[in-house]
Amino acid sequence: MTTQTELPSMRESLLDIAGKKIFVAETGDGPPLLLLHGGGPGASGVSNYRRNIGALAEKYRVVVPDLPGYGRSTKGMDGADPFGYLADHIRGVMDELDLERAHLVGNSYGGACALRLALDTPGRVDRMVLMGPGGIGTTRSLPTAGLNNLLNYYGGDGPSRLKLETFIRQYLVFNAADVPDSAIDERYRASIDPEVVAAPPLRRPSGRNALRTLWKMDFTRDRRLDRLPVPTLVLWGAKDLVNRPGGGRMLADRMPDCDLYVVANTGHWVQFERAELFNRMCADFLAGRR
Repeated sequence: MTTQTELPSMRESLLDIAGKKIFVAETGDGPPLLLLHGGGPGASGVSNYRRNIGALAEKYRVVVPDLPGYGRSTKGMDGADPFGYLADHIRGVMDELDLERAHLVGNSYGGACALRLALDTPGRVDRMVLMGPGGIGTTRSLPTAGLNNLLNYYGGDGPSRLKLETFIRQYLVFNAADVPDSAIDERYRASIDPEVVAAPPLRRPSGRNALRTLWKMDFTRDRRLDRLPVPTLVLWGAKDLVNRPGGGRMLADRMPDCDLYVVANTGHWVQFERAELFNRMCADFLAGRR
């Protein structure tokens, strides 16, 4: 299986999930596979998986939502339980599409969404692939420089293209030259949507319940992780500067059916930086070849 940078024709819909609009793009036939994107400024489903959708659609019905707060979906998030809010809405997408079970693939914020959905309702998930997921050991060490840079994007003097380019080229990927200027331009335009600026979807927990929220957002504090039956593949860039690669070992040590692959010379965006490797490993794992 090779990288396919040209997107196939995709069916688009805007689903009503618990009173919120969730944008979904679909292509391909076969077992359902949801691709859940990361939480960086200007992120969206199709843009984050541009190098993977065509290849995976050869064998799967690929469903690519914009997570709540992003892209063409309704803006705003539940700050008290962000991962639970994401998981509830993606489960709602599955319900609306009549998907009793599906494979889940999640990068970063989307990985946290996938893992929370699997923990809450393991019977809805066939197999799961996580790439540098959020929420792994986050209460056990200080935030990384990359995560701080990400969380500060809307602070200070507000968003700017320079801020976004710095995050992407210095922290998100290992090889800065791999990201075209056009991709940064596209994400910057999305990041300054007035609704997003008014309510950024990825923020530090605050207020009197901040510690409770932080604890809830660290999956290593969740005892259900030790008995999660969903077969899982964790892919983590060895040079990830946003979420520490050591999080992969935490998951492999705790989860009863978890394979871990650390990808050399790769940052936080495995599915983009190492698309051919990702597409091949993802397809093999989801098909039960491991």
